[in-house]
Amino acid sequence: MLLALDCGNTHIVAGVYDGARLLCHWRLSSDSRKTEDEYMVLLQGLLQAEGLHIRDISAMILGSVAPDLNFVLLKLARKHFKLTPICVDSGVDTGMPILLHNPREVGADRIINAVAAHHIYSGYLIIVDFGTATTFDCVSAAGEYLGGAIAPGIEISRHALFQHAAKLTNIPLEKPRHAIGRSTAESLQSGVLWGFGGQVDGLVGKMSKELPEKPTVIATGGLASFIAPFCEHVGHVEPLLTLEGLRLIYERQNK
Repeated sequence: MLLALDCGNTHIVAGVYDGARLLCHWRLSSDSRKTEDEYMVLLQGLLQAEGLHIRDISAMILGSVAPDLNFVLLKLARKHFKLTPICVDSGVDTGMPILLHNPREVGADRIINAVAAHHIYSGYLIIVDFGTATTFDCVSAAGEYLGGAIAPGIEISRHALFQHAAKLTNIPLEKPRHAIGRSTAESLQSGVLWGFGGQVDGLVGKMSKELPEKPTVIATGGLASFIAPFCEHVGHVEPLLTLEGLRLIYERQNK
């Protein structure tokens, strides 16, 4: 079985595959202060809850945008799983040409998402990933990575607002009843959710004009299911797109 690890700055999404079938998946907090032994205890318990064991894992693949955490997880793989994982970086053949001035600049997660989206959908694509940053990635119908945009993520923006505006307090991320808020809490909810939805629609609209045909827009990331209803242009939600991309890249490396 394959253990795929998608390591972001805020969360680690882990999934176990039996061939092409995703058996189970979990979301853990990213914390480079944790040791490989602490992460082992967490994963061991999660595997056991699904009726699995460490010895069932025969391969690992890792996609990471957090170098410190990447080091810890490499030690985890070698020490406890007795495996050398595939680490997706600019040196790994993903099968997707990167049409940028410097392809090494692109985060691994963005290419992994693009690989998965092109496998699932046809035509031109825009992938919106709601993570620590909100990223927008464009893929051609031929499966080429064209580039994209990066904006501050929802949680970062919320925390910055509460930190720098003394009279505003943290509020739950809930759907506002009105665009015109009748209270401070409703005003914040409207600004965050409709505001980010408008940001997505605005950028997707601009990008679409630069593509030769109307793209399919896919949302992914931990908040994708929650934010997508506030975005007019999002057509599909794939919360586990990165895990699927990791599986596809693993299969390509083992052909």
